[in-house]
Amino acid sequence: MGATRRFILGSAAAGGALLLGWSLLPPRQRLRTAQPLPVQVGEQAFNGWLKISAQGDVTVMLAKSEMGQGVSTALAMLLAEELDADWARVRMQPAPLDSLYNNIATVVDGLPFHPDDTGTLRSLGGWLSAKAMREVGVLMTGGSSSVKDLWLPMRQAGASGRALLRSAAAAQWGVPVDQCRTEAGRVLHAASKRQAAYGELAAAAAQLPLDERVPLKTPAEFKLIGKPLRRLDAAPKQTGRAAYGIDAWPPGVKHAAILLCPVRGGRVGSASTQAAEKAPGVIKTVVVPPLSGGTGGVAVVAHSPWQARQALALLQVQWDEGEMAGVDSTAVMAQLAAAAAPADAGFALYSKGDVQAALAASPRRVQAEYRAPYLAHATLEPQNATVLLQADGQAATVWAPTQVPGLARSAAAAALGLKPEKLQLHVTLLGGGFGRRLEVDVVAQAAAVARALPGVPVQLLYSREDDFRHDFYRPACVARFDAGLDAQGRVQAWHNVSAGQAILPQVLARHFGLPWMGPDKTASEGAFDQPYEWPAARIAHALVPLPVPVGFWRSVGHSHQAFFKESFVDELAHAAGQDPVVFRSELLQRHPRQRAVLQRAAALAGWGGPLAPAADGAKVGRGVALHQSFGSTVAQVVEASVGADKAIRVHRVVCVIDCGLAVNPNLIAQQLEGSVLFALSAALYGEVHIAKGRVQESNFHDQPLLRMPEAPSIVTDIMPSAEHPEGVGEPGVPPLAPALANAIFAATGQRLRSLPLKLS
Repeated sequence: MGATRRFILGSAAAGGALLLGWSLLPPRQRLRTAQPLPVQVGEQAFNGWLKISAQGDVTVMLAKSEMGQGVSTALAMLLAEELDADWARVRMQPAPLDSLYNNIATVVDGLPFHPDDTGTLRSLGGWLSAKAMREVGVLMTGGSSSVKDLWLPMRQAGASGRALLRSAAAAQWGVPVDQCRTEAGRVLHAASKRQAAYGELAAAAAQLPLDERVPLKTPAEFKLIGKPLRRLDAAPKQTGRAAYGIDAWPPGVKHAAILLCPVRGGRVGSASTQAAEKAPGVIKTVVVPPLSGGTGGVAVVAHSPWQARQALALLQVQWDEGEMAGVDSTAVMAQLAAAAAPADAGFALYSKGDVQAALAASPRRVQAEYRAPYLAHATLEPQNATVLLQADGQAATVWAPTQVPGLARSAAAAALGLKPEKLQLHVTLLGGGFGRRLEVDVVAQAAAVARALPGVPVQLLYSREDDFRHDFYRPACVARFDAGLDAQGRVQAWHNVSAGQAILPQVLARHFGLPWMGPDKTASEGAFDQPYEWPAARIAHALVPLPVPVGFWRSVGHSHQAFFKESFVDELAHAAGQDPVVFRSELLQRHPRQRAVLQRAAALAGWGGPLAPAADGAKVGRGVALHQSFGSTVAQVVEASVGADKAIRVHRVVCVIDCGLAVNPNLIAQQLEGSVLFALSAALYGEVHIAKGRVQESNFHDQPLLRMPEAPSIVTDIMPSAEHPEGVGEPGVPPLAPALANAIFAATGQRLRSLPLKLS
């Protein structure tokens, strides 16, 4: 026993020493893949991000999914800037699956720290998380992190490529390398007036040793970064040549539709499929179990999508409805309200001072309860995936519009009974993601169907009804507020408890089979991590476990917590008899960047000036909201009115963002405009009801999208900055609902505390 004990203790000590030594090392390089990049004839790979052809075409490896956010253009600009490439010759190609491309920024930003926390613990946590994610992380597009995550790696890749090209030219000409400069895809030597195109030098340059420590340009030297360049994906989308997942029709493709259990997460008990199998065009029926958190059902494979869908009506299925069978969303909201009621409820991610004592000492207290429903993602491209299992069953090819390529490949491999490395995955363009395509249930289902038809490519396509009723929904949430004001109307205490489901525990369980311990930051983000300076505060979230499958919806917790917080701040301003912009500014004395965004939005909106009545004579009100998310700060001012029919009409939205250095102002403006329209659809119409475990909404007649006549005028403005780029795709969503609710209050005097916004 003594020898065994000494061995165990010695091994543990050695392991601890190795772990400590690993933690002290810098994160591994983000320039080279484990395996060389695949190249075409005449092409040379310079690192894991860059290839150059003999003709001078520059291919940038795209490790993020393009779903309309313009990331393919922004990332290409970063590399092309440092490479001094000819922008007209820059191309994009999906990157292979390699740990080099793991998303580090999202995990580091997801640590449960307040943005103002600059302490050692946060620094250490970020350091260790970055190192770990480089090795065992996830290749993912989400969290508004693409440019932030690759700001340095893409530039370093371009700079190192430029250095190799200069060295190759200098060696060829027999001149010092520091006498060679680069410009628009060429290396030039002024003294001898010699020059060579990158394509001429590529073969020799790619053979030179890669330098990982090449200096980067200063902002003053930028020629592409900061410019409103046209999107690389604009032309193919305008001409219809852009290929989405739904366009993946390999030769001989067959089409699958699926009848899913009407209760989300249920499975097939028994099924009679004979009638469906005799229907015109039907090839096969396949029983599909719940996979990757999805719902079980029976798939019909046919020669055309129409034939497959028509045959679903002939299936006779007995369902095992599972644990969600008794869920009712009205009862859920009551349960959440009860969970948020106790003053000491939940886990506090932010505490300052003795909030209860400060409340008791305040001469005036203001209390309110806010609610937000479940929401579906409702991407315009319905969920789909196409899978071809080779005839011998030993390998497969998958085409999928996914935000998580590695997880999609693993899910398909598990359904096919193969090792992941036996699958080739093609990531297509995504017709909307919004977090829905962070899930891989449909990819796994398509693979399960394809397994029954070796040698035949099968595309599984959801109907809109499938999509609405079998989503991973934004969690419903209830928040209670209790604030104290002094005699001058200044905030003395801020107490906020919200209650709802946690996303991360579900995600870890269904994707990795891992348990979750501790608080889920995403449930409370938007509440605890804001710049307002409370003298005393407690901001907490109570996790309520429920069987409803939840997932990441665009801007995640910020999407509803901003509505709660900014609406209640407005209530406090009204109770204090103060202007809402002035009231917020007083709470931002130590946050000049955030205060500047707020004041810029107010100035652009003409805050305080008169507003003409709407065309129908209704009074127009202005509302404001300020919110920080994904590293960026956004302020919005909404001008809205309410007609005699109680319909809410939004006339104008002013949107100002501080997102650090603007890589491409056009892309940022487009994302802000899209965010406003997306958020406005949700604020006016977004709601999912559940009765007896069945989602009641089925299509856009139940949960409409904003129509063109309803779209407001949108003014966008980007604050100048030289700081590190931050998120853009999501930060424009959270402030819209509270700014609109505050505008409605200004116009009507009616305070709306539940989403979607409806006049009583």
